[in-house]
Amino acid sequence: MNFEDLIELYKQYKNTYGQNIYKHISALLNEAKEIHKQHWLQNPTPKGDHEQSWRSFKGKNFEKLIHYMIKDEVEDLGLKIIEGNKLENLSNLPEELSIVKRNLVVNFGEFGMHLPDVDLIIYNPANLKVIAVLSVKITLRERIAQTGYWKIKLSQDVVTKDIKVYFITPDEDGTLTLKYPAKKGRAIVEVELDGSYVLNDQALEESDKVKFFHHFIEDLKALINNE
Repeated sequence: MNFEDLIELYKQYKNTYGQNIYKHISALLNEAKEIHKQHWLQNPTPKGDHEQSWRSFKGKNFEKLIHYMIKDEVEDLGLKIIEGNKLENLSNLPEELSIVKRNLVVNFGEFGMHLPDVDLIIYNPANLKVIAVLSVKITLRERIAQTGYWKIKLSQDVVTKDIKVYFITPDEDGTLTLKYPAKKGRAIVEVELDGSYVLNDQALEESDKVKFFHHFIEDLKALINNE
């Protein structure tokens, strides 16, 4: 199974659920897991551990799936979205991406300038200003504290202080479900981040910082309109 297979499965779910597709991402991933296992059985990894192989596939391709889901709507707003590793991996960046990179790096003084660990970057092609960065993970425990750290670092420099930092997740372990009493991950989102968007059909106590995924594009639109 590859990413193209995952997209084909996503299209099937989209035809069934329409705009509510975000509520069924975990079900989609569970079905993808079974397909992935059948492919894996035909050519198993040396240690014979399908769970490990699936976790690697799931983590990497969930980020790509979110990119696919929001790309057109982001571009309809006049913005661009790229994967974070596009700035990390290329030594000879095009001028546009080179400027975007300079507008995102964090200054560690004598220890150099370093990019924050983010999965997706949204920027304005008119002025190459970074509007928002997204951490995209299956559960909050995978990287929520690190994301909070990068938000703090970005807020400390005049060039990067206005960049919004968001977390996008199906929250499969239910960390965001309750506002009170808040689990640690929810507390980090509420205090340190600009928001988190959840893709599931479970009960969720929404707030200004924690919302279901369908609010993401409308909030992004409001953000650029306010600017």
